[in-house]
Amino acid sequence: MALALRSLSSCVAGRGIRQALSHSARVVPAPVTSIRVRSVSTKVSAEVPLYTTVEKGEKDTLDYRMFFKHGSKDVSCWHEIPLYAGNGLLHYICEIPKETSAKMEVATDESCTPIKQDVKKGKLRFYPYNINWNYGMLPQTWEDPGVTNPELQAAGDNDPVDVVEIGTASAKRGGVYKVKPLGVLAMIDDGELDWKVIAISADDAKADLVNDVEDVEKHFPGEIKRVLEWFRDYKIPDGKPANKFGYDNKCMNKEFTMHVIQETHENYVKLKSGARANTEELSLI
Repeated sequence: MALALRSLSSCVAGRGIRQALSHSARVVPAPVTSIRVRSVSTKVSAEVPLYTTVEKGEKDTLDYRMFFKHGSKDVSCWHEIPLYAGNGLLHYICEIPKETSAKMEVATDESCTPIKQDVKKGKLRFYPYNINWNYGMLPQTWEDPGVTNPELQAAGDNDPVDVVEIGTASAKRGGVYKVKPLGVLAMIDDGELDWKVIAISADDAKADLVNDVEDVEKHFPGEIKRVLEWFRDYKIPDGKPANKFGYDNKCMNKEFTMHVIQETHENYVKLKSGARANTEELSLI
């Protein structure tokens, strides 16, 4: 369900190009020279160039923020980038590029919801090892802590829905991309439901081959298991217990995934419109 929402106020800020060669009719027949036509890929980049970022504060400090702009206008990546991108694709914002360890996240409680580094006990947070995939969030989604999933008996974690993008290329922090959703894992983190949508960049070489969970197993054998184990175990080096997963650790299929995305989008709409009280004091601009 696509729903365009206006911000409540302004923030502070192959198939290639085919070269056709036509030969006009000749009065006198002549030998035809064989011409080899080179196929050039025209697959459009998944990155959405409409949005740019501005960094403020020194990197690797508590003051660092990455803000988003649409042209000259300051925008919130959570509120003002649409969820649905057309043709079955979604927009996602990359918070953590693959093979990096800084735990970056959209600050949902700050005006304009910039990206910042997560903090615990006054210190910047890092994963104990690099994350092996591009990781980010779906705009205009919200896992409502006031809504308990009846099957999992867990409420939302008060964040947008997370995306694990399994494509080959490294994304950039703050990049806005079109992705194809493929499946979803129901992670339970400290008793909270924290969905992990498995997706692939729309311009990945294998994007056309994967449309559901079974395709991921065929073309990325073992990848979903690796994602599950990474998110299950990443807190263990810090002395915390492993995270758990609902549905017997199963990655749910595309149809189920789209239902989760629609439901969390509807939760977001209720929050943004005021139909659901903003008891968590999130920034709605």
